[in-house]
Amino acid sequence: MWILDSAIRSGGVDLWHKDGTVQKCHHEYDPPFYLHLKDADLHHEMIGALEEHYRAEPCTFTTIFGEREGYAVYAGRPVAEAIEQQTQFAAQLFNVDVRRDQRFMAENAIVPCCADPSDRFSPLFEHGLNCMEIRIRDDPARDQTCSDIEIVCERTERLHGQEKTVLADLFGLIAASDPDLILMTDADRWMSKLQERARVLGLEMPFSRNGKYRTMDSRSYWSYGRVEHKEAALIPDGRILIDTEQSFVYREGGLAGVLMASRLSGLSPSLASRFTPGTLISSYETYEAVRRGIVVPFRKSDAEVLRKFSALKTADRGGMMFQPEPGIFADVDEIDFTSMYPSIIVKANLSPETIAHPEREQRGFLPTALEPLLDLRIRTKHLKKTDPAIAGIDAILKWMLVTCFGYTGYKNAKFGRIEVHEGITGRSRDILLQTKDIAEEMGFRVLHGIVDCLWVQGSPAAALQERVDRETGMPTELEHFSWIVFLPLNDGLGAYNRYYGRLSDGSVKVRGIAARRHDTPEYIRTMQGAMLAVMGKASTIAELDGQWDPVNAIYRNAVEQLPSAPAQDMAISRRISRLTYAHRCIEGAAVNAYRECGVPVAPGMKIRYVVRDARMYQVDPAWHADRFDIPYYRELLDRAWAEITYAFRAGRAAGRERQKSPAMRMQQRICAERP
Repeated sequence: MWILDSAIRSGGVDLWHKDGTVQKCHHEYDPPFYLHLKDADLHHEMIGALEEHYRAEPCTFTTIFGEREGYAVYAGRPVAEAIEQQTQFAAQLFNVDVRRDQRFMAENAIVPCCADPSDRFSPLFEHGLNCMEIRIRDDPARDQTCSDIEIVCERTERLHGQEKTVLADLFGLIAASDPDLILMTDADRWMSKLQERARVLGLEMPFSRNGKYRTMDSRSYWSYGRVEHKEAALIPDGRILIDTEQSFVYREGGLAGVLMASRLSGLSPSLASRFTPGTLISSYETYEAVRRGIVVPFRKSDAEVLRKFSALKTADRGGMMFQPEPGIFADVDEIDFTSMYPSIIVKANLSPETIAHPEREQRGFLPTALEPLLDLRIRTKHLKKTDPAIAGIDAILKWMLVTCFGYTGYKNAKFGRIEVHEGITGRSRDILLQTKDIAEEMGFRVLHGIVDCLWVQGSPAAALQERVDRETGMPTELEHFSWIVFLPLNDGLGAYNRYYGRLSDGSVKVRGIAARRHDTPEYIRTMQGAMLAVMGKASTIAELDGQWDPVNAIYRNAVEQLPSAPAQDMAISRRISRLTYAHRCIEGAAVNAYRECGVPVAPGMKIRYVVRDARMYQVDPAWHADRFDIPYYRELLDRAWAEITYAFRAGRAAGRERQKSPAMRMQQRICAERP
């Protein structure tokens, strides 16, 4: 039974499955939540009322810490919250907020997007879904109606003209094609508008197979130190609807990544495509717990233990980093630990219930739950080298496993605990130091290290990798750079996360520079990308110097063409953190410009704007821009150019150093060391 959608309807669960045709099966399902009280006698009146009004039954249930005696209460979340208030939060509650459809599938060994549950962790699968792609060319930020739509199904059709005609044709094509999957640009920003316009125009919107829709509210929230924003969503029953612009999961993993996320989390693909990797890993752990008969806590109650400040200072130090020496270096190998943090969880048996004694024989919940996910990631990382179709699945697994570490320290994590978080980072520091010691013992020069990777010069790198894998017990990947550039900070020391270099296959790997940053205007990104492509042709530092003229020509052409460049190519994308600003700034001016155009803004939203006059803090929303501040953008262009020219300056300095005789270098070193 290949499940493509699930919904909580009519006191039960609707499962939409595809077996040739798509059909709906309704399952009556009203599960209880569980209640545990340390002293039930103190609350006998409340328990009596629960037994009388809500069918509360004595029972035994299993938590990750062992069995508990309590009650199964057949009621909803409002009753659970009332119990919390009446017991002054002494009650321990479980399975209160587990999604009903997810819980039903977990309890009945049903896996979404998977005909055979035993194939859940297989990266190779086919879906057989009928797909339609809807590309809306209008801008949802400023347009209320659709007048220009491109439909890609069995053939490509362009709908353009009056609103009612365009919408009627769109709805007719959906009804006639009856797709299982709809890929739609800015779906979450358009669906409510389409629903309202359909009502006004007397049209029937056929996105849902039964006329029903689920809603998700818009919200702003904090995540990893910054404000994020999630758009409201209107999700149809019986079909998969993916927002191709706003979905992080689709953007990173494509359709294969969305379907794999659905398999792992036990959520419908429409929901899985709209959630963050953190929510997906949390949902995966919830599904695994329910599947194993373990209840899921409503509120985390295992508070951090009291510790001395010295112990806390030792434990809570985060990941290890070695500051690099800025410059350009030849023949460098990067040793990268595959999913280091989840590997540590699995190998060291770190879980809330085992953190005090991780060496004990009984394995914890987190290690056993993450192990198949980790094994799958190791497999997909290998497979994607020969099968590009696996890359999307690998990307989603990477993000889920990355966030599983942060989730262990999240204050509201169902299966998290800060001591687990600290235990992971503590072991990662030891592993990186151990790897550094092994490399130096084998005669390698360590250039840089950051949390789970190390850059070294020397040979043979394969022998180093084999020894690191064997002695640390952690899987690694090896990448060879023909040359690599570590950029400097303003104080002259090396930047931790700003570098680029040519890999052995001729591609250029970049981190932290303009071509990689999301807020870089397209004009500047294109310029720097073209430069890096030319530099990638040089397999040695000496050959790189020979690429100066074509690289410089790209810069000169970019400077010359800047005044006549399209204003749209100067758009800067930023995620706003607030709506009011104490001081005048470009970002605040952009927020006001959006408001003046009648576009609602919220913290965490991404906005796109063009700077018209930087000195006067005048900006335009990207769609209104027809001119831009040339000196302002020239400065941005020159910053990107400086990141490139540094490689040539450093390469020539290294060349002059190599030309010196050993005696000259020794004399220079002695002079430098004299007081």
